[in-house]
Amino acid sequence: MKKDIFLISLFLSFAINVMFAQQTHKEEKFIQISGVVVDADSLKPVPFVSILIKGTKRGTITDYYGFFTLVASPGDELQFFSLNHKNGVYKLDDTLQQTHYYIIHSLVKDTIQLPSVSVYPWPTKEEFKKAFLNLDLSDTDYDRAAKNLDRKELSYNERNYTMDAQANYQYAMQQQLTKMYSLGQYPTINLLNPIAWAQFIEAWRKGKFKNNNKK
Repeated sequence: MKKDIFLISLFLSFAINVMFAQQTHKEEKFIQISGVVVDADSLKPVPFVSILIKGTKRGTITDYYGFFTLVASPGDELQFFSLNHKNGVYKLDDTLQQTHYYIIHSLVKDTIQLPSVSVYPWPTKEEFKKAFLNLDLSDTDYDRAAKNLDRKELSYNERNYTMDAQANYQYAMQQQLTKMYSLGQYPTINLLNPIAWAQFIEAWRKGKFKNNNKK
């Protein structure tokens, strides 16, 4: 009698464990969801869309081409978030049986119209009126052009003009290229270089070799 009770208890325990294992296995069923997020109007891929599984901390982000892939369960709800579009939701059917599914989800563009803003250089109309009345229009376009093309002004700018960052960089790269060109051999003698002679004569004609400190 005790042996029969023991066998029955063992059988019931085994049956309960099998049922619990089946239930647990059923609850932990996962499927792979892959797809593309596109714009509803242009049907172009939407990059960098945040995708979350509602009620969990799991999710992913679409790549530059709008593609994504994640692991979900049947019955999950996918939430889509994008800065330029309205939030979207995709509900997975709870009767899905296969292990991989492919979807295409579209998002509606969300356009926010901001009111127009006019920017003025004067804070008030009174200051604008004052500046407009005091505006000096005595010089014509011809006068300003003649002043800008004045030879004394151009000569002064030519003597005091310094190289900017781009010119300095080009000069340094040219010097480095010249050193690399003659690396491992005797340096080039510019006395036989016609280009160097042409540059020297041009500089001499412009008076760059004059002593500006001479009184």
